[in-house]
Amino acid sequence: MTIEKFTPQIDINKTKINGDGNEWHALDLEEVLDKFDTEAGIGLSDEEAAKRLEQYGPNQLAEKPPVSFWKMLWDQFNNFIVMLLIAASIISALLGDYVEAAAIMAIVILNATLGVFQERRAEQALAALKKLAAPEAHVIRGGSRKIIPSTQVVPGDLILLEAGNYIPADVRLIEAVNLRIEEAALTGESVPVQKDAAIRLEAQIPLGDRKNTAFMGTLVSYGRGRGVAISTGMHTQIGLIAEMLQSVEEEETPLQKRLDQLGKTLGWAALSICGMVFVVGWLRGYDLLDMFLIAVSLAIAAVPEGLPAVVTISLALGMREMIKRHALIRKLSSVETLGSTTVICSDKTG
Repeated sequence: MTIEKFTPQIDINKTKINGDGNEWHALDLEEVLDKFDTEAGIGLSDEEAAKRLEQYGPNQLAEKPPVSFWKMLWDQFNNFIVMLLIAASIISALLGDYVEAAAIMAIVILNATLGVFQERRAEQALAALKKLAAPEAHVIRGGSRKIIPSTQVVPGDLILLEAGNYIPADVRLIEAVNLRIEEAALTGESVPVQKDAAIRLEAQIPLGDRKNTAFMGTLVSYGRGRGVAISTGMHTQIGLIAEMLQSVEEEETPLQKRLDQLGKTLGWAALSICGMVFVVGWLRGYDLLDMFLIAVSLAIAAVPEGLPAVVTISLALGMREMIKRHALIRKLSSVETLGSTTVICSDKTG
């Protein structure tokens, strides 16, 4: 499968640095170096690299702002069953049954605390993994070879590629010696792609056929080469994919939908029965206050206090089992979502 940003026909003569990036493979090597004001054996000066870093920003993918603690906490309370439990606790306290009220609130607080704790721990683990996996880039600046954090790569940097290196940015190759790059993560191609720096291609050729270009996040599996960084950060092809992923709206999981439906069914059924008991007692001549207390007691008894806690604990245990198998899950509800999966579609690369 080819993943590509669809753009109108672009005038090559109006190419922008760190711009669309889809047309650099259609230029000669001399044109590429000239447009970036980069010399093949010297690269950028440190001063010029600092200016471009300030102008274009760090070479990293933008992420959604992290979920705040209060948002996580609100998500734990924002379902019908928990709302019923809170209402039952308040009513119990107003009726003087403080032990019952405290027990119900303790269950609600325990459920929320456990859910937030598990999700925060998963977020921290993911952040640690990202720092651990942050690659370095081998560049030539001012004629000297340097190793810099990949986040400091700027458009026009002269990048050295060797077997085992991850490509730190989208790169137009200017030299390729038996260079093969594993691009399965981007294009789905199951075998390493042989690269050719000297070839000149059509402007609208698909990603998988761009033999003179290397892409951010792919892996050099054989040979060596050099190239000019043509796009960084969110302007890279992998950045376009990240942008699409961030635009996807979150949906409730099957378990969340079923629990919400169960809570509403139990809640309305309990209220209906309690209302009937109250009306029948009133028609038979019982004291209104006594019938109200009886109806409220029945409603509180009908609410499943332990259900949210049982579900949360079960999902937490499922998350722990998956961590033992080296699978890290960000949200507790995702454990059940994976369990509901019936068909997984993958291409030959998988």
